[in-house]
Amino acid sequence: MKKSVLPFLFFLFSFTSMQALDASIAYATFKSPEQNYAEIYLHLVGNTVNFITIDSGQYQASVEVIILFKQYDQIVKYDKYRLNSPISAFPTDFIDQKRFGLKDGAYELEISVNDLNMEDNAKSFKKVFTVDFSKDKIEQSDIQLLSSFKEDPVPSDFTKNGFYLESLPFNFYGRNASRLTFYNEIYNTDQVLTDEFLIRYFVEKVESNGQSKMVMMGNKKQSPKPVNVLLVQKNIMELKSGNYNLVIEVRNRQDELLSSKKMFFQRANPLLDESEILNTDLQEEFVKNLDGEELQYSLRAIAMNVKNSDVEILNMVIAGKDLAPKRRFLFTFWAGQNPNDPGATYEKYMEVARAVDKLYRSGFGFGFETDRGYTFMKYGKPNDIMSVDNDPSAPPYEIWAYNEFPVTQQNNVKFIFYNASLDGGNYVMLHSTARGEMRNPQWEVELYRNAPNDGQTNNFIDNSQMGDNFNRQARKFFNDM
Repeated sequence: MKKSVLPFLFFLFSFTSMQALDASIAYATFKSPEQNYAEIYLHLVGNTVNFITIDSGQYQASVEVIILFKQYDQIVKYDKYRLNSPISAFPTDFIDQKRFGLKDGAYELEISVNDLNMEDNAKSFKKVFTVDFSKDKIEQSDIQLLSSFKEDPVPSDFTKNGFYLESLPFNFYGRNASRLTFYNEIYNTDQVLTDEFLIRYFVEKVESNGQSKMVMMGNKKQSPKPVNVLLVQKNIMELKSGNYNLVIEVRNRQDELLSSKKMFFQRANPLLDESEILNTDLQEEFVKNLDGEELQYSLRAIAMNVKNSDVEILNMVIAGKDLAPKRRFLFTFWAGQNPNDPGATYEKYMEVARAVDKLYRSGFGFGFETDRGYTFMKYGKPNDIMSVDNDPSAPPYEIWAYNEFPVTQQNNVKFIFYNASLDGGNYVMLHSTARGEMRNPQWEVELYRNAPNDGQTNNFIDNSQMGDNFNRQARKFFNDM
């Protein structure tokens, strides 16, 4: 049997295009009842270290990490260890975190990371800092920016106060980041305060002239404790590209500032402005690999959700043969929905569109282009569906009910579809209570047109309801859902 050469070719390409070792190296200081301590955060960028073959199609990187704490040129804390990446078929980023107990004082921190599989591929980090937490006034730990967190009661270097915390590398929030997540500890409030106090956190944009302007803010009230924990997530989808400070303040009930900490971070959000979306190079976007058939399918799948002002443009794009406008329209639509990660939002939507297409396809276009599919894609899944196919005086019909209808700010909205042609799943909308959709006061008469003499009046044209009949229950079902 001939073995595939693809893993080797991928590894060879990664090796030859590898950049110099890139690592995010950071620290933060904290206080515990036993002692003060510093945490060291490492994040290694996978395609900048050398991965070697471990098994057929599996690779691993290894680095040597040396951490030194010095005082007056004397080493007071020291660690040297080998850090291995996860075994993987592809180069992958990997992380580590260490915790060191420290006495009060000033320290020189030196960290070096060396690629064990490539000579001279290394990075170093130096910083001077002080650990000096008071026992009788309010203090704060350093702010820890997070890429993720979860509840975890098992103690480890990654856990604090019952949470597993993974630090954010490079203090950088890229285009795909939608949330600013951070952790901070406040100490000794029980020694200073007797009432509730306020933790105020805000983000300020740092302008080119050095001035700053607040762009978002939040508050939390807490009661005095030996350690107060602040773990917060803020939506930053609308935060523009630029330099920012995260500031956390502790204030008493008189709004007097008792303590403050600040952390710098950067944000890249290139698709926030419409002009930037229009000028984006699509060679780096999700639409670049979609062929003509996929583009047509995807464009038709969003037709019900395109703004009215863009419908004519969409129809022209779909009718055209040039793929470039199709890619541009599709990308612009999804970048407008989620500028942080349009590709992920597109994939989630298309997963639903394909399922709806399969469920409601009737031979008259795609399933999401039928009345039921269109309604599902535009308004979402109804809370309740009643299907009736055994009414002797009516063709098969379905009633859909939505408890809440945020699109038009209505409640208890209903649709009724019927298959008048009895042709497969060719259901068409007969009536709806949704604003902007088809309203048909004579929907019941239309549904029971095979029994025209059973209307409430003898004039078929003027009838809006049918007379009561044991077998005719569409109106009752519609009203009761």
